[in-house]
Amino acid sequence: MASLKDRLRADLTTAIKARDTVRSSTLRMILTSITTAEVAGSSQTALTDEDVVAVLTTEAKKRREAAAAFDDAGRTEMADKERSELGVLVDYLPEQLDADEISQIVAAAVESTGAAGEGMRAMGKVMGVVQPQVKGRADGSAVAAEVRRQLGA
Repeated sequence: MASLKDRLRADLTTAIKARDTVRSSTLRMILTSITTAEVAGSSQTALTDEDVVAVLTTEAKKRREAAAAFDDAGRTEMADKERSELGVLVDYLPEQLDADEISQIVAAAVESTGAAGEGMRAMGKVMGVVQPQVKGRADGSAVAAEVRRQLGA
């Protein structure tokens, strides 16, 4: 199976040939972000698919936040542009978990760590167990909110 980065490059070529400006500009932006991540730091490294998903997740979060900010400022045309870019990004992200699935994962983590009676002091312990399970598949703030809710804060 081809890597995610190779798939992004191939889809960019297809989008350019189809003259799909939104998809091609978004894919160019993603590939630029991936390249930037590869050369950041003291030495150049090739990103794994997991690392590429992390870059995609970061870019998707930026698009969500920008769309909300543009909506608040009354700039609907810019908000729509951000949402269309987000739509392209979502095609490459793993399927997102819904609230019930997040709740089940957090409940299992609370039980396995024995954090039920410790309150908010145990949040770090629970998040340490939950984060690897939901990485790239759920928004961190939604996970943290569920952990807080289940720990009783």
